[in-house]
Amino acid sequence: MRVFSLMILLGGGLVSTAHADEARDWLNRSAKAEAQSFQGTFVYERNGNFSTHGIWHQADADGSVRERLLQLDGPAQEVLRVNGQPQCVSSGLVDQMGDAQLPASMLDPLRLADEYDLQVIGRSRIAGRDAVVLAVVPHDQHRYAVELYLDEQTSLPLKSLLISEKGQLLERFQYVSLDTLSALPDESLRPGEACKPVTLTKVSEPVKPSWQAGWVPPGFALNQSLQRKSPASADTVACLVYGDGLARFSVFIEPLHGVSVEDARSQLGPTAVISRRMSTADGDAMITVVGEIPLGTAERVALSMQEVQVSAAE
Repeated sequence: MRVFSLMILLGGGLVSTAHADEARDWLNRSAKAEAQSFQGTFVYERNGNFSTHGIWHQADADGSVRERLLQLDGPAQEVLRVNGQPQCVSSGLVDQMGDAQLPASMLDPLRLADEYDLQVIGRSRIAGRDAVVLAVVPHDQHRYAVELYLDEQTSLPLKSLLISEKGQLLERFQYVSLDTLSALPDESLRPGEACKPVTLTKVSEPVKPSWQAGWVPPGFALNQSLQRKSPASADTVACLVYGDGLARFSVFIEPLHGVSVEDARSQLGPTAVISRRMSTADGDAMITVVGEIPLGTAERVALSMQEVQVSAAE
């Protein structure tokens, strides 16, 4: 199995860099691959649970991208996104989408080389299509390894495996069919009645953060600073989004106003969730870190959170 190859790399490190340049080239191509239209069906595995999804992805000549995802087994959950931002989602998912922007691709090949070793480790065949297999192996224990199968013809990701530092499979994404040649029917991008509109808060300029992380793993940087309404109160919740070009996590800060809330820590597949109560000059606040990073890393970030000191001149 290819996973075994990646486990060897995790255990002993990469012994050859002969294919590193080729791997970077493939990642650059993959980062641009969504600028083409396609449709297909993929399976998603997380925490031992499988689900099947249809995808219709239309890229127009002006650079705009319209994408619809529909779960094909169990509840008919669906999401319609335009240029990476959700326009409607099925009931029950609306609160999860919030008002944060969702980029079409989280991959930033230019930033990966400092914190990951990149390697071409072979060829394979996925959904009837030839694929090149890449290993993206972190230099430290604060992020996960990825085994990525890219379509040799289009550079689209046909399969990805997220692997823990212990070699455990955390998450699988894999196409079972992919069509990059047929025109998308108009109705394929038309959401169902259960897809409820999402209102996004448009911010003309970034929100200046009032909190900051005293520690983040090397390579992680603040990508976004947002504010959103709390789903449980009239308060505003601060949201800081950090990323390293592949992995990302979010930190939410919500005032408690004397409400008693217990600390919590959990992990579902690759997603860690840490909630810790913290005392501030204005009363206690709940700090919650959510992301596809190891649990210990998320906890260290949560413990490091601090309010930004405002100078008298400001």
